[in-house]
This record gives sequence, structure tokens and C-alpha cells, in this order.
Amino acid sequence: MNLRIACPEDARALLEIYRPYIATTVTFEYICPSSEEFAGRIAHTLERYPYLVLEEEGSPLGYAYAHPLAQRAAYGWSAELSIYLAQNTRGRRLGEKLYGALTKLLALQGVRTACALVTSPNPHSEAFHEKLGFVCTGLQEQVGYKNGRWLGVSFYQKAIGPYDEAPGPVRALGELSQEEISSVLEHFSQ
Repeated sequence: MNLRIACPEDARALLEIYRPYIATTVTFEYICPSSEEFAGRIAHTLERYPYLVLEEEGSPLGYAYAHPLAQRAAYGWSAELSIYLAQNTRGRRLGEKLYGALTKLLALQGVRTACALVTSPNPHSEAFHEKLGFVCTGLQEQVGYKNGRWLGVSFYQKAIGPYDEAPGPVRALGELSQEEISSVLEHFSQ
């Protein structure tokens, strides 16, 4: 098992993991993006945040990444997380590895709150987040329409850093040392 930082060249393989979710209500996206668009998303994310791939024998099993919670400056110490696993990987605790590494890297960057927006209802994702210490802090009812029905979104959050009075700026992923990044990835690859 190998956990690493993704690169735009991973787009095709990661799209194969993401594609089955398009037909579900897990994502609110209606149309699967092209490889080029997906590669652009990876590159854009990596400008500031981690985008991780977990692979076995060179084949991706899942990926997770962070992005801004919202655009206003005061949200800068919070990040929204997303995770997708290959359909045949349930029960292997891969999501725990990906989220563990992702939140650790974000904490090193100076992020204080990890957030996840979960389509409601989604008992599997809700249980996953709660198991990892996320707390559901609210429900936005009927904010999305997909597959012929109105859907809600549950808001989950977890403290991953101290809430000091004068937080320093959040560092971009590229400002972390290679040693810091490698240490986290190696720890969660085991």
C-alpha cells in the first residue's frame, strides 16, 4: 500500500474511481468531467491543499483532497474534505488512512477545522465521519436536486488544531518540508 500526493497525470485513473458516483447522490455533479478538466482540478487543489492517492501495486484504490470551505477570508482556517474510494474496497479501512493523512497534513499547514458536506441521507458516510470524530453540526434541507428527488446536506466538522486567539497564516502545501509530508504519508501507508 502506498499513499502519495496526486499529480495531474493521475486524472484518468482517479476518474475511473469517481465515475460510478456520478449516477448516485453522493456527488451533486451531474456529468462526469473530462480527463483534462479533472487534471486541472488536481493541479488547482495542489496549489494550496493536499490531494492524496492511496494505491496498491500501482493501482489507485481511492483519493481524498481538501479545498476551501468558503471564499471569505475568515474561513481561511477551515477546509472542506472530499473522499472517493473504488467500489470494491469497502471494509479495508482505506478511508481512515486517507482522511488520517489528509487531516494531519492540513493541521501541519495550520488549518484548525476540517469540514465535510455529506448528502443526507447517506448512512455509510455519516457513520464514517462520526467514527473519525466528526460531529454533525447542522442539516441544510432540500438544497440539491438529483435523480428525481430533493436532497439535504449534513455539515460535519472536526477540530484538528488549536483555536488560539491570533492564528498564524495557513501555509500552502508546498511550504511544508518534504520531510514533514513524507513522514505523514509513510505513517498512514502502514
